[in-house]
Amino acid sequence: MSNRLTKGFQELEPYEGKLSRTVLRGGGCGNVASLPDLAYRTQAYQQHGESVSSSAAEKRLVDLKTEFPWLKDVSSVILQQTLRDQKAAFDNFFNPKLRARYPRFKKKDGRQSIRLTKAAFRYRDGDITIAKSKAPLPIRWSRPLPSEPSSITISQDRAGRYFISCLCEFAPNALPITPRMVGIDLGLTDLFITSDGAKSGNPRHLKRYEAKLAYLQRRLAKKRKGSNNRNKLRQKVARLHAKIADCRRDATHKATRALINENQVLCIESLNIAGMVKNRHLAKAISDAGWGEFVRQLEYKAAWAGRQVVKVSQWFPSSKLCHGCGHKVEKLPLSQRQWQCKGCGEPIDRDVNAAKNIRTAGLAGLACGATGAGAAA
Repeated sequence: MSNRLTKGFQELEPYEGKLSRTVLRGGGCGNVASLPDLAYRTQAYQQHGESVSSSAAEKRLVDLKTEFPWLKDVSSVILQQTLRDQKAAFDNFFNPKLRARYPRFKKKDGRQSIRLTKAAFRYRDGDITIAKSKAPLPIRWSRPLPSEPSSITISQDRAGRYFISCLCEFAPNALPITPRMVGIDLGLTDLFITSDGAKSGNPRHLKRYEAKLAYLQRRLAKKRKGSNNRNKLRQKVARLHAKIADCRRDATHKATRALINENQVLCIESLNIAGMVKNRHLAKAISDAGWGEFVRQLEYKAAWAGRQVVKVSQWFPSSKLCHGCGHKVEKLPLSQRQWQCKGCGEPIDRDVNAAKNIRTAGLAGLACGATGAGAAA
């Protein structure tokens, strides 16, 4: 694969001192610059239904720096990128296909980040030095970068951890071609079931820490707002949420990497996850499973590795069709995991049967180029 793609290489920064001052000061200045700009854009939208261009917004920075001289202590690129990100948020809001919500004011105690382009940092011999800073950032690299980064984002999450993400160009290497093709059915008892009969199980990361999380949140609710004790407990809750998210992300990466390495074609059902989480009985379990992230990782890893992901329509009755004879049952409640086929008499496992049908439908759609009710490659 000769084409070069861009990829974000994220590193955890264990040393808080330097990055803490950089992120908090840069993020705070960016917030100050974005607040009047958001008010200006909101006024233009409410009164005239218009959007404000990036150049018009950046011209207002000159007057803002005169009013707040300490904005000159950070690189102007930080302020400009903040306004450009805000412009992108408004573009998404005005795009009817995305259905994005209206941009909101950034919270002071939320996630803080600054983004720098090449003009505002220097990368040399594995060290990154940002503008208006003499010493390089104390980053502990876990791997070398494939190329010089075109932009970097330094961020602090609500758990107090610091990260630096470098956007670099790289040439993906296609994996050797394999004849294996698999169908994948997503579930809750098992995160995914393959047409080979393999069941992954579901680690249920949120449920594992649910009791501890509820205990900490009850204690947090009793603390006085603005007190140091409340802030300490808020950080404990944030660290536990980060641990749950890290466990889920790690398990998803390992599962998707194994599937990509072993199979050339992966057929999967395109689910309406946003609609499914409206079911209040299953919303927590579906969100904890992370189906959307699972499919997203499969798609980009397949593109990099020379694999192919085929999506089968969500309206395809994969669970109700017998994969052997094609007999379709009229009603199959969600609680019924096993059923007997009246056509051929075979006992059928609901999930494995669905995975086999998804594989058949996906390969058929791939062969004839079907889309819509069939399959989409």
